[in-house]
Amino acid sequence: MPLLARSVQTPLHIDVRRGAVADLGRILADGRISAGGDVAVVVGPGIGEQIVDLLRPSLQSASVYVTTGGTLDAALELADKLRSGHFDAVVGIGGGKTVDTAKYAASRWGLPMVSVATSLANDGIASPVASLINDGIKGSYGVHIPFGVIVDLDFVENGPERVNRAGIGDVISNISALADWELGRQVRGEPVDGLAASLSRMGAEAVLSMPGDMSDDAFVTVLAEALISSGLAMAVCGSSRPSSGGCHEIMHAIDSLYPDTASHGELAGLGALFCTFLRGDQRRFEQMADCLARHQLPRTPGDVGLTAEQFVRAVEFAPRTRPDRYTILEHLAMSPDETQQRLDAYELAVAAR
Repeated sequence: MPLLARSVQTPLHIDVRRGAVADLGRILADGRISAGGDVAVVVGPGIGEQIVDLLRPSLQSASVYVTTGGTLDAALELADKLRSGHFDAVVGIGGGKTVDTAKYAASRWGLPMVSVATSLANDGIASPVASLINDGIKGSYGVHIPFGVIVDLDFVENGPERVNRAGIGDVISNISALADWELGRQVRGEPVDGLAASLSRMGAEAVLSMPGDMSDDAFVTVLAEALISSGLAMAVCGSSRPSSGGCHEIMHAIDSLYPDTASHGELAGLGALFCTFLRGDQRRFEQMADCLARHQLPRTPGDVGLTAEQFVRAVEFAPRTRPDRYTILEHLAMSPDETQQRLDAYELAVAAR
């Protein structure tokens, strides 16, 4: 009987703990990524000097590059700088903007990339996607999955709590994304990758029911691992489908129409709760609403400074952000008046929680 298998790209090394940044040299050597520490270290402004001071004892041969991050231009500029050096790997240390910039620049020249997260804002820390702004519009660019993913809980603890809490919204939005994927299978015959779905769902379910908050190492570790698992789910199936549905369509629409309204994770959580309400899944709606409230994350348009009219416009625009994707928004194809009626009912349901 023949045995069929598939190869799955995953990081060589995953480490979630305190003190990981100071121990980076040993981690790179043990993971067979760079025995001598000949790496390009990419940091963002502000926290960069503190990180470099910690790294020097274990990575004396490293070259340090500071990037403002977050844009395609910054990533291309970094790529040009990397071209002139000879590096075993690129190490991106910081938040999502810095890590995504490093991911794109490293992929440009086929260099291994190690993601060292100092915040837990979204699942980009381990995904094969770099979110970068180009000409004022945020786009998603395919890159190689990081060879290593490291989360230093010391830096997470000292970072902005609101930034880290946003990762909770991004993780639990997977539940809505998976429901949209299943809807695509039922209506359009779209294939669902069971392994990718399992990886996405496990992390989301863990965070949804996990007690504790961002002051609790056990909770933060579960959140970090859930974000990593979400990134791996995307790598397994070769798309963002297991982690992005109507929830992210709404998020991208708000980003396009009303820039700087709120963070990726905050908007993803809000979009997921609204989409879950649209599906009529009362049990899931209550679970997600309670989780978002417990972690002080936005649940209504007003919580992120949007009027009802602005949110209705964003929902109407949302399907255009992912034209090939079938979600509850495409399925219902609501008119603006219908969306307003659903939003009114949604806000009453949220208030009742």
